Amino acid sequence: MNQHSTSDVSEQVHKFVPKETLRQAAGPADDAGRAVLAKLQQAAKLSNDNFDRAMALAHKLSLQLRAAEDRMNQLQAEVELYKDRALRAEAWLQQIEKQIEEKFLAPMAASPAEQTSRILNDRSSSPESASVPARR
Repeated sequence: MNQHSTSDVSEQVHKFVPKETLRQAAGPADDAGRAVLAKLQQAAKLSNDNFDRAMALAHKLSLQLRAAEDRMNQLQAEVELYKDRALRAEAWLQQIEKQIEEKFLAPMAASPAEQTSRILNDRSSSPESASVPARR
């Protein structure tokens, strides 16, 4: 029994040996292994941090791109609106030009005899000339 209790005591003592004592006894290979693992953990943490920053930047740029595309579509719609307005304005200007030529420029280009006959025709066909009594 005495021997059995001695082996139990040595196992208990060995179980409670501080880890630092075990590390010192492990040797340089174990120290190098632990150092490599620590560096790997540090590299993994840096890699994750870089990934998180890259994802945040990609999200931010994606939102900016979407806003720029929306603005571009809005500006294209405005361009179409202004093109349509310009075309309608041009059509109105052409119609106005045509009427100016017909009403003012064409009579001025006609001979004086044609102008006189046109004026007389306009007066005789107007309702005002019919209501004015003839002078005696």
